[in-house]
Amino acid sequence: MARQTVKFRSSKHNMDYVLLAVVLFLVAFGLLMIYSVSSYEAGVEKGDSAFYLKNQAQSTMVGFVAMFIMIKFPYKQLQKFDVLAILVSAVLVILVITPLGIERNGARRWINLKVTSFQPAEVAKIGVIVYLASIIQRLESLGKNVIRTPKGLAVIMVPPTIIAALIYFLTNNLSSAIIVMGIAVAVLFVAVPDYKWFIGIGVAGAAAVAALVTYVTKADASGANFRLGRIKAWLDPESYSTDTAFQTIQALYAIGSGGIWGKGLGQSMQKRGFLPEAQNDMIFSIICEELGLFGALTIIMLFVVLIWSCMIIANKTMDRFGSLLVVGVMAHYAIQVILNIAVVTNTIPNTGITLPFISYGGTSTLFLLTEIGIVLNVSKHCR
Repeated sequence: MARQTVKFRSSKHNMDYVLLAVVLFLVAFGLLMIYSVSSYEAGVEKGDSAFYLKNQAQSTMVGFVAMFIMIKFPYKQLQKFDVLAILVSAVLVILVITPLGIERNGARRWINLKVTSFQPAEVAKIGVIVYLASIIQRLESLGKNVIRTPKGLAVIMVPPTIIAALIYFLTNNLSSAIIVMGIAVAVLFVAVPDYKWFIGIGVAGAAAVAALVTYVTKADASGANFRLGRIKAWLDPESYSTDTAFQTIQALYAIGSGGIWGKGLGQSMQKRGFLPEAQNDMIFSIICEELGLFGALTIIMLFVVLIWSCMIIANKTMDRFGSLLVVGVMAHYAIQVILNIAVVTNTIPNTGITLPFISYGGTSTLFLLTEIGIVLNVSKHCR
């Protein structure tokens, strides 16, 4: 019987254009919402209602350049920089505590390079993804059971854990530290389908969270630890409505007043000085207020399509390194979207985290688009 041959389409026509279209729509929608949400505050404080829009548009253009560069760049070459990626990530995070670091809104999380400034935590997320994809592929090439050994697991998990610890202790950025560890666990979960380990990790994590919440409910509300204060405000927001829970309460007002169809684009009341920094972490609440439940569900479905497209690409990729790269990016998006919406709806304690492509934040948008470029590059080499 003649051997059946499998033919592949030309790589230049094989890119996932559905994913690209979803990203373009989210970026355009994000710019529209940033202007709608920030125009009042920008006009009052900056004297230019388009101040935040202009800044975000500039970062978005740079992000698109980076995305198209990564679409053309041979992604397999990234494997050569796996160790360098994790080392550079660590160095950049450490630089935050040097004179190069700058403080904004009470947090020292940025590096100032005179011509521009950025958050090294965003660079670290890409660095961790590249490192994990590469090191797992290398260990698997030595034998299927190598990554199941204590030494193999240490090689995989210790560097991301160190990066997460540096981000948390040096920049006081809990949300980014959670995302880095979430990416590491997700990639390892895909690479090592030994579910009993992860069930144990999940049970231990749930027990730790339950113990912390129990301790917080019994602790004195001294306000000495702002994270404990946030947990208390999450459990009983009305008791802290004038300080710790003020932003959360205002976000819930915005969500509730939007109803099913919303008040209409640009018609939000909460953005007019009631909801602090509405264009950042809490922009989803203004989407709910202006576009209602229908608009909010539409955006959520677009993120579902984005994450689903990444999963399909990861399943169809022809090499292990490319597949794990996409898994890392998919985990990054999924964790960040879930955490942002959970914070806005007071499902979890408040922690600063942006909604991908929609919240105001130049560094975040730049590196999120860079990651999309990597995924689209990998998609050109799918079965």
